[in-house]
Amino acid sequence: MQDYFPTVLVIGAGQLARMMIEASTRLGIKIRLLAAGNDESAAQISSDNYLGDYRNLEHLINASMGVSVVTFDHEHVPLELLAQLEKMKIAIRPGIKALACSQDKAHMRQTLHQAQLPNPRWISTNSITKAQEFFHEQSGQMILKAIKGGYDGKGVWEIEEAAQLNEFFTTPDSTWLLEEKVDFVRELAVQVVRSPSNQLVVYQPVETRQKNGVCNEVIAPAPNLDENLNIKIQQLGLMVAKELDITGVFTIEMFETKSGEILINELAMRPHNSGHWSIDGAITSQFENHLRAILDLPLGSPTPKAPYTVMANILGGDFQDLYRPYLHCLARDPQLRVQLYGKGVKPGRKVGHLNLSGTDWVDLLARARHAADYFTGSITE
Repeated sequence: MQDYFPTVLVIGAGQLARMMIEASTRLGIKIRLLAAGNDESAAQISSDNYLGDYRNLEHLINASMGVSVVTFDHEHVPLELLAQLEKMKIAIRPGIKALACSQDKAHMRQTLHQAQLPNPRWISTNSITKAQEFFHEQSGQMILKAIKGGYDGKGVWEIEEAAQLNEFFTTPDSTWLLEEKVDFVRELAVQVVRSPSNQLVVYQPVETRQKNGVCNEVIAPAPNLDENLNIKIQQLGLMVAKELDITGVFTIEMFETKSGEILINELAMRPHNSGHWSIDGAITSQFENHLRAILDLPLGSPTPKAPYTVMANILGGDFQDLYRPYLHCLARDPQLRVQLYGKGVKPGRKVGHLNLSGTDWVDLLARARHAADYFTGSITE
């Protein structure tokens, strides 16, 4: 019977792929990985690893043979190679149109602008003169971003003096994305799921808290979110899904401003750190719904299981042996749900996450922070 179930190729073998494998066992489907090595996070628990380079067309073609659909652990596969796979009638989900927005931030901004979706003020330019003009228009504060390749706070700089621009505009082809520094109340995120049959589900918007530019804590759903704003965010998710023809799970990271506006910060065309709460806190996790969507299966309910679920990242710190703090944290808080990624410990590196569900998000957040701090070694009790 199992031979009739589909196989999904996941390009990349990081923790997102690892969590897709765990979700696939519930659905009875098979996962193949295009991995750089058997020691990668997902490859450690996979029985079907194709070892190769996602930038190599031959490797992509060989890994894709016999699968029902191709999806992604990351967004860095060259689009011209994916176009070659599409010519071979290999299903790519999400598609090239969606991935183009996640690979090129200026393209994303322009696409959202043309669709009349809410952006911060922005320009893309290779002219230091135009950059300086934009800087002064923003009252001397703005954000400069690399158009390609940035993630988890990398490739993002806060500009507070015009002289800082000199180090970026060094050659005529130095093109950067410049954005206003948004005066926001908090950062929010929402996961949206869309299938080829145009079935859509939207998870409750969550509040995200950053550390060094990385999503570090999530409160689901976002506390004290105005109901009209909640509806507006979910409608925004549906609009983005249709405008970019997205298949699968994608995430919108947003700013909630003091005036009650929502501005789009980033798009991620895949499951996202801000949705890890759903593994333990929702009826259907973002990973299971991603697999359902790309295979055009009926989508699962995103309804929360508890009034609140809080997620905290586990970052590398003083402990190379994570098993010792793992034992302590489980014993101290039996309701804690810990997920480690099988990754080597490096300072600041995401090596896992933890979830807690209940009725009091303030208490949950305090307990989650305690456990996360114990994993780093910053506390010892």
